[in-house]
Amino acid sequence: MPNIKSAEKRVRTSSLRQERNKADRTLLKTNLKKFDIAVAGGNREEADGAYKVAVRTVDRSVSKGIIHKNKAARKKSQLASAMNNL
Repeated sequence: MPNIKSAEKRVRTSSLRQERNKADRTLLKTNLKKFDIAVAGGNREEADGAYKVAVRTVDRSVSKGIIHKNKAARKKSQLASAMNNL
């Protein structure tokens, strides 16, 4: 346990940020899986909607610092490629 007041605050804030980051990461993974399921199903309209949500979530994750911008660019490229192959 921290003895210094600023260290106590740091523990509280870091745990809050950890929970927030975990929730954002989970949302990102969920939306990417929904897109993969839509593509595997072969439904173009459903995949198109899931694509838009997935790209939006990837961009939001970059702005929040959850993933690196190069990883986001690679992921969006993979999503677009999957859409084009559908």
